[in-house]
Amino acid sequence: MTTFRKGGVHPEENKLAKDCKIEVMPLTKKAVVFVSQHLGAPATCVVNKGDKVKVGTLLSKAETFICANVHSPYSGTVTKVDVATDFNGFKKPAIYIDVEGDEWEDSIDTSNDIIKEISLSSQEIIDRIKDRGIVGLGGAAFPTNVKYMIPEGKKAEFLVINGVECEPYLTSDNRIMIENTEEIFIGIEIMKKALNINNALIGIEENKPEAIKIMTNMSKSYPGTKVVPLKLKYPQGAEKQLINALTGREVPSGKLPIEVGCVVDNVGTALAIYYAIQKNRPLIDNVLTFTGKSVQNQKNLLVRVGTPLQEIIDYCGGLPEDTGKLISGGPMMGKAIMDTTAPTVKTTSSILVMNEKEAKRGHMTNCIRCGKCVSACPMGLEPLMLATLCDQKRWEEAEKECVMDCIECGCCLFTCPANRPLLDLIRVGKNQVGAIRRARTQK
Repeated sequence: MTTFRKGGVHPEENKLAKDCKIEVMPLTKKAVVFVSQHLGAPATCVVNKGDKVKVGTLLSKAETFICANVHSPYSGTVTKVDVATDFNGFKKPAIYIDVEGDEWEDSIDTSNDIIKEISLSSQEIIDRIKDRGIVGLGGAAFPTNVKYMIPEGKKAEFLVINGVECEPYLTSDNRIMIENTEEIFIGIEIMKKALNINNALIGIEENKPEAIKIMTNMSKSYPGTKVVPLKLKYPQGAEKQLINALTGREVPSGKLPIEVGCVVDNVGTALAIYYAIQKNRPLIDNVLTFTGKSVQNQKNLLVRVGTPLQEIIDYCGGLPEDTGKLISGGPMMGKAIMDTTAPTVKTTSSILVMNEKEAKRGHMTNCIRCGKCVSACPMGLEPLMLATLCDQKRWEEAEKECVMDCIECGCCLFTCPANRPLLDLIRVGKNQVGAIRRARTQK
């Protein structure tokens, strides 16, 4: 088995919900759907108070290059277009819907039939992906159609599919690989056709033996698509690390995967693309994991976008008494949930319940110059130096030392025996350097 070359750590796996089959979460009665749920420019709301909507009705439209449509996950009445608080506590434009049944747009195929034949051309596939609001489900929510618009002078050689799910606790990708295997492979064939290539590599870490077995068996029916078991190492699911593990190629500093002939997508994105192309279904739901060491009812749930987090918590039996923190995502790269009334979005991958012992940060002491953060960094950076520059607001120096290459994986924080807030400081620095760069381009 192979893995990426630089850095990496081995946090406790805690795949507690790996054997829990996907359940369908009951529909909420009061939905809140954010107008924008992607990386890039905001979408434009196209509905008003009083409008009747069905499942699949367009709610907000992409009107710029890096943007994504949002469709209604419910049928009912728009009660208002206002702001709502996301799980981080930030207010964002949102559409409020009173849910009345579950009526779908006529253009959407709601049958369970698996459709193998791909009738659309390469450009038609890309256009449909855009129209159906598909974004990357690996975490960043980058509009998927943009990835497939290869710049002039560049050529895609490999489609790299991320089935790694290297974050501790998370198991939703594992379950869809086991339960939606053929749909994922058809999605990959669609993606290959969009890119006009024959080769796809699916990376899956060795702690998912059932998924590896099922996916490998299915790959025999799909020439050109290969399942590659990978050694267990975090953050192998990061695109640059996954490319290195699967192809041996290294994406240069500041460059994108296409620079080395690769396009990277998550298995969840492949499944969403299958539904978009073969069923004309927009991205209106996602599988998320409800988990934690003190949680009695571990679950993997298929949840419609716009469902309040508190309803999911209640459906799973509520929070344990020793709950210390809730996290959306995994413990390494996830973000703390500040407000459980907030709704899910397209990329909500989990509600992780950390107990009080896990949630408590260690007491910070002076740096002992051990160099563990440098050894652990998968990007070959010097986290201590970057954190110091950012703490001292030396933004230009931080930029020169490639602070923007940081993938915010948290390996440095995980390994630091002095409990220094390295990642926190670097994140602040990235925000500042990003703002400086944007201002520079506007001059």
